[in-house]
This record gives sequence, C-alpha cells and structure tokens, in this order.
Amino acid sequence: MNDDQLLRYSRHILLPEIGVEGQEAILAARALIVGAGGLGSPAAMYLAAAGVGTLVLADDDTVDLTNLQRQILHSAEGVGRLKVESGRDTLHRLNPLARVETRALRLEGEALEAEVAAADVVLDCSDNFATRHAINRACAHHARPLVSGAAIRFDGQVSVFDLRQPDGACYHCLFPEGEDVEEVRCAVMGVFAPLTGIVGATQAAEALKLLSGCGATLDGRLLLLDSLSMNWRSVSFGRDPACPVCAERARAQA
Repeated sequence: MNDDQLLRYSRHILLPEIGVEGQEAILAARALIVGAGGLGSPAAMYLAAAGVGTLVLADDDTVDLTNLQRQILHSAEGVGRLKVESGRDTLHRLNPLARVETRALRLEGEALEAEVAAADVVLDCSDNFATRHAINRACAHHARPLVSGAAIRFDGQVSVFDLRQPDGACYHCLFPEGEDVEEVRCAVMGVFAPLTGIVGATQAAEALKLLSGCGATLDGRLLLLDSLSMNWRSVSFGRDPACPVCAERARAQA
C-alpha cells in the first residue's frame, strides 16, 4: 500500500482482526455483484469504500424514477441510464481508487460461469429465483463463496454459502429449485427503503470478512429480519447430502 492507501484505510488497519495483511487482501480481491438495485447499491458502495480491488457490477436494467426511493447508487440525474454506468460513476466519486468493471447484461450461461470463476467472492443482489439458482450453480462449480441477500415488504434475509468447504451447504440445499415458492417483486409488493440498506450493508460486511479472513461469517446460518418490529432471528442449516448441485462436489473434495 502507498501512503494515500494507508491513510484512507487506516480505520480498518487499526483493527487487529484485519490489520495490514487483511486490508492488502481486500485490495487484491475481485468481487462480483449481481444486481445494481436496492441490495447492490449499499453493498457496492461499502465494498468500494473499503478498498476492494476490483468490483464487477452486473445488471441489464436502466434507472427508473421508482428506483430512487431505495437504490442509493443512483440519482434523479441518472434516470434512463444503465444502472451499471450510473453505479460506476457513483462508486468512482466515492473512491477514485476503485476499479469498477461493468456488465450491462443479465449474466447467464458461459458469461456467468466466467465471471464467477474470476471472482474471489460473489454477492447475489438479484431479485428472482432463476438468477439466484444460476449463480448458486456457478459458485458451486467453481467453489466460490456466495453472499446471498433478499428484501421484500418489511422482511429481509442474508446468508453465506462458503462453497470452498467440503461440507458447505449451497443455496439449493436451503431453497430447493423447482419447489412451489411464491415469487414476489418490489414492483408489486413494495419494499421498506432502509431494509434494502440493512441487508445490502450486511452482505458487504460478510464479503469483507470472507476476503480478509476475519471473524465468523453467516455460513450455515440464515439471518432473518422483520424490520416492522425490528426483530432478528438466526436459523441454522446444513448441507443436503442428496443436493443435486453441491453433493457431487462435496464427495470429490472429501
């Protein structure tokens, strides 16, 4: 680190759990953020501010006036722009040292596989089950840690799936694909604005802990928040030995 970096990130360096070594690991890292909306906004901003070396922001949507109630990565001047371009400009204003790569597309297939393989940590800030399961499959295939978040109405959830571990559970273990699960969207059901900030910031915290190697993550735990009563719950879960996504990988690593 140079003198400017030592000063900028000094409050992390002062933490013995992170220190110089942990901050250097953060600076050398590459994080993939899928979704530049309500969750991706605070997640990306905290990761950029904390000095994550390269941020890859993926989203195929444009900024809409209805987004501005919660998507703090964007402003009124950005309405109509691609979210990844609006987000990139915000992140550069926040930290000019940040390297931000944009992917103005819905990541899927080979493109998704390539981005996950190149990342040190993946943050799922998407808003639909199809994308979440596709990201999970790619993370399981390439053994990349996944930080997953969701927020709707007043309810939020965050978990970590550390797929580098042989006994680590994946998203499919907790939410099996193909089950009859009601898909709800903010556009229909609404969402409490600060809730997306709480969940997205928690995703950033978990990603930074994974990158720096400090503390205990939410791996194997689902953190649930009812923001209407401000009640937190933590539910433990384990790997499904019959999971079609991660069971074969776990057997190969054993």
